[in-house]
Amino acid sequence: MPDTITLRSRAKINLYLDVLERRPDGFHNIETVFQTVSLADEMTFAETESGVSLDCSRPDLDAGPDNLVCRAAALLQAKTGCTRGAEIYLEKNIPVAAGLAGGSGNAAAALEGLNTLWDLGLSHAELRACALQLGSDVPYCLVGGAQGATGRGERLFALPAMPETWCVLVHPPVQVSTAAVYNSPRLVRNADRPVAGRTRTFRHALEALREGDFERAVFNRMEAPVFEQYPDLEIIKRRLVSAGCIAAAMSGSGPTMFGICASHHAAENVAESLGPYATSVVKTVDKSLERIENVQ
Repeated sequence: MPDTITLRSRAKINLYLDVLERRPDGFHNIETVFQTVSLADEMTFAETESGVSLDCSRPDLDAGPDNLVCRAAALLQAKTGCTRGAEIYLEKNIPVAAGLAGGSGNAAAALEGLNTLWDLGLSHAELRACALQLGSDVPYCLVGGAQGATGRGERLFALPAMPETWCVLVHPPVQVSTAAVYNSPRLVRNADRPVAGRTRTFRHALEALREGDFERAVFNRMEAPVFEQYPDLEIIKRRLVSAGCIAAAMSGSGPTMFGICASHHAAENVAESLGPYATSVVKTVDKSLERIENVQ
């Protein structure tokens, strides 16, 4: 097997996100539509005799044992008894704690990359079981593309691949506590009773997406409590729509906002109008992880 592997791990947005009841385990059931976009981190895995180390292009990012990448490596070693080591370098391009699953994608890349580097031979189902131990978004990040999800976000079902669609991501300089959003009195949970595992509103959103009707489908239940604390995010959403986006919403628990555009040119124009906010012009893609061939 190769002694160096490089993977690209991409960001996701939530085209639809609804919050249902609180579960006995303290988490909430959700209904969501994940979609991978082209903004990506790059991770290089080089084999060593023993030990796992993580180095990152962002020195402010904790690269210690609590990092999801290090936890993924430790989980694989514990599961398989592997004693081989790795030096991991993370080129970080996805904003941290931004509702884009950057950390979850890095963890998924670590599972995939180290499974190959260490010649562990774990199946996708075994990697998925490991992913779920690391976080609710990590199983999705092993797959990517257009996926619906229920439960904590780990019960995935494939959706028809979207045609290439251009989006603008806006990266406000604030941090949002996901736990605080879930516990906010301003979060009005969807009390509809699921039928065949899905609520009426979720079924309608899935139908709208199949028809390409983003204006009717795009939604995020978490916006109300987040906008109350960070009103600038609601202003950004309005600016995205007024600048020409077909639809706009917050991704995950924020703070990243996204707008769906009719073309690459339209997305570039929207991004240019959003100063002084940092923006990324991205397109939808059909998988989260991509192997990059190392050229000697």
